[in-house]
Amino acid sequence: MTNQPEKGAFYITTAIDYANGAPHIGHVYEKILADAIARYMRLAGREVQFVTGTDEHGEKIAKAAAKAGQTPQAFVDDLSLRAFKGLWDRLEISYDDFIRTTEGRHKRYVQEVLTRVHDAGDIYFAEYEGLYSVGAERYVTDKELLEGPDGVRRYPGDKDPPELRREANYFFKMEKYQAWLLEHIEANPDFIQPAGYRNEVLEMLREPIGDLSISRPKSRVPWGIELPWDADHVTYVWFDALLNYVSAPVSRGQSPDVIGTAWHVIGKDILKPHAVFWPTMLRAAGLPLYRKLVVHSHILAEDGRKMGKSLGNAIDPEQLVRDHPVDAIRYTLLREATLGADSAYGEGILVSRLSSDLANDLGNLLSRTVSMVQKYRGGVVPQAHVPSEREHGIEAAALALPAEILRLVNDLKINMAIEAAMNFVRDLNRYIAESAPWTLAKSEDTQQRLDTVLYTAVEGLRVASVCLEAVIPAKAKELRAQLGLGGQTYTLTGAWGLTPAGTRVLGGAILFPKPESLKSDSAETSAPIAKKEKQTMTQTQDKQTEDKPAAPAQTVPTHAASSDTPAAQEALISIDDFARIDLRVAEVLAAEAVAKADKLLKLTVKMGDEVRTVVSGIRKWYAPEDLVGRKVILVANLKPAKLRGIESQGMILAAEDAEGNLDLVGLTLDLPSGTKVR
Repeated sequence: MTNQPEKGAFYITTAIDYANGAPHIGHVYEKILADAIARYMRLAGREVQFVTGTDEHGEKIAKAAAKAGQTPQAFVDDLSLRAFKGLWDRLEISYDDFIRTTEGRHKRYVQEVLTRVHDAGDIYFAEYEGLYSVGAERYVTDKELLEGPDGVRRYPGDKDPPELRREANYFFKMEKYQAWLLEHIEANPDFIQPAGYRNEVLEMLREPIGDLSISRPKSRVPWGIELPWDADHVTYVWFDALLNYVSAPVSRGQSPDVIGTAWHVIGKDILKPHAVFWPTMLRAAGLPLYRKLVVHSHILAEDGRKMGKSLGNAIDPEQLVRDHPVDAIRYTLLREATLGADSAYGEGILVSRLSSDLANDLGNLLSRTVSMVQKYRGGVVPQAHVPSEREHGIEAAALALPAEILRLVNDLKINMAIEAAMNFVRDLNRYIAESAPWTLAKSEDTQQRLDTVLYTAVEGLRVASVCLEAVIPAKAKELRAQLGLGGQTYTLTGAWGLTPAGTRVLGGAILFPKPESLKSDSAETSAPIAKKEKQTMTQTQDKQTEDKPAAPAQTVPTHAASSDTPAAQEALISIDDFARIDLRVAEVLAAEAVAKADKLLKLTVKMGDEVRTVVSGIRKWYAPEDLVGRKVILVANLKPAKLRGIESQGMILAAEDAEGNLDLVGLTLDLPSGTKVR
């Protein structure tokens, strides 16, 4: 089901980061993801409130501070302001409020809610014994533990096994609201997205969840917010931290009901607290339920493994920001990652995208366009004249693109929204190659045509800058400044012709300089850095001047030979040859990205009673979560082949257009998997 873009006020939050250590690349991705959504919504004209911050109480922080020889407050002051807030500012995260749970405004609101829930009879005192995860700072069930290579069962992500603890705490009657929450999630399919995480929560709620321990004895954990009615106990860190989503707006004079419009962006490892603890807390406190829980997966190392210092494959965000343009980091993370599957990322992937998409496609388009306006029109944007069918097509695409991008963003397909904008950029590059302004400039008879081509290129770049501004905010504005449109702001709505004829282009530095390692490589001797993608037209033009036509890219599909040529006759096959090909209907059961391969997806497909693994080069056009449940056509008797170390047992059929876009061959009827195609 496609979500329709909403209107009105929009409230978005990230998880507040636990300030017991420096941020990692997962923190970075989450903030950039939420920031891009917030920026898209602002561009759409919505009134946006974006909150992030740090979670600063609890047992782990007290232990980390003691190990560092600091007080807990001094410890979190440094991490919160320097390590987290400082990094978000350098990454241009456009938050409206950065809340810390040690602030007085937050403490007061936590105690107010605790009093309200306690007075309503939903908090009681009891003794409890159970397995306690210090890493997750909560009691866990035996079912949640996974056995490690050493045979020891741990909660996922913990270094140590859970401790058996018995102590007297205050409990929140969470199970009282279980049936209500289950009913709400079943009735609202988009409440938790992607759907795989929704299903995970539904499974949790179909079994007893118990009540929630919401306090710790101050004698054991002194670092926390005191319970209003019992100074010997401090608030459990999750009951404290989750309330930041309301304490932040309330402290600025807003109604707590604003939570009813909220999108919470979180990582999959904190799904249960946000999908079970938080909704029941809101219900007990008489507050509206948030609008949507957006759950993202993990960022893996470029080698496809989980990142870790011990493995030597972890990314240091501080070093990443020092080494690469901020907007390149933002673009590549958002372009590479999908919400429903863990995604590989690393310097090789970043450099490859920076070179191809940002330097070749977008940056090259800008520099060539500015250069041509300066060379042929003295730096002044000309007035367009009578448009051809090609210009009408570009204008129609420009008018439709913003709505398509907002639809994809609302469906949480951010990578596909970016690709839609970049496809428009690539089409502008093709348009320039087809129109050949350098040839038009040579004849007096084609000067009006040249004016139209130059204006279309400039205005197309303006449209592209607005469509990409949420992803590359600084560079989008720099692009417009080079076009002479600096200081202008635009909304993400369908519009054409907003660049005034007579605007003087200013030009400037290369928008996205290629990494030094690529500048010295020649096309004949260098291997691709991380990916082997189909060349774009701009890649074939990279070493040409703007006033010379480009040789066509070798990978662009050519017209088929005439059927009466000898080559065509030799290519014909008999009905017996065709009969040897076993085509079957297959259903996709699971899909995930293949590490270090930006084009490949690993699909688990069902063909009748048989389950197979198929590797398919369709990642550029399909997000993994969009394929689950889809019926495809499989070449079932193809000899197995290994791709990236994975044995692929067949091939999925897809059609390709002239631009290289793929479309999976589908079905009109809902035929069962295993059905033979003939």
